[in-house]
Amino acid sequence: MPNKTIYVSDEDLPLFQRAQELAGGKLSTAISVALRRYVETEEGRKEGYDEIIVQVGQGAGRKQRFSGVLLGEWGRTTGNRMEMFRVYRSRKDKYVLHVDRSPDWTDSLTSGADNWLEGLLSRGAWRSYLGLADSSWGFVQGEATLEVVDTFEMLRGQIPDEFYDLIADLAERPTVEDLDI
Repeated sequence: MPNKTIYVSDEDLPLFQRAQELAGGKLSTAISVALRRYVETEEGRKEGYDEIIVQVGQGAGRKQRFSGVLLGEWGRTTGNRMEMFRVYRSRKDKYVLHVDRSPDWTDSLTSGADNWLEGLLSRGAWRSYLGLADSSWGFVQGEATLEVVDTFEMLRGQIPDEFYDLIADLAERPTVEDLDI
């Protein structure tokens, strides 16, 4: 196996020592992992892709990262919840759907009403908002999902039809178009 000598400044020595600890005592492992990630990120950036980090799961969830370009986003409200759809094209020409749903709120005063104002007025809920009556409320944690599909057509039915139509022509465009000018 070939040897490479790396000269480290005194001020960077603690960084290299910590990397070695995190890599189980093998500095070469830490350096290889860091360089692999650096090369992938920089090659993607030069091809017009961004590093995308999204949250998935319920509540705080966890984060996932990939290289992609945002084709579009679409928001809507349904009942007591907001949904945000984002579609990306990945560096490997797959399509990534990230759906972020807000918490689902409910309260004893306006539940069953078509809208908040109707519930507030028709049930005398205004008394609770003024502190003159009891009330209760609750919510279910929001959640976010990430799905990867092979073709743009596979997104049909998973995103609102209007959104699908809006970004359909973007799916076929190149990420970066080189002009000979």
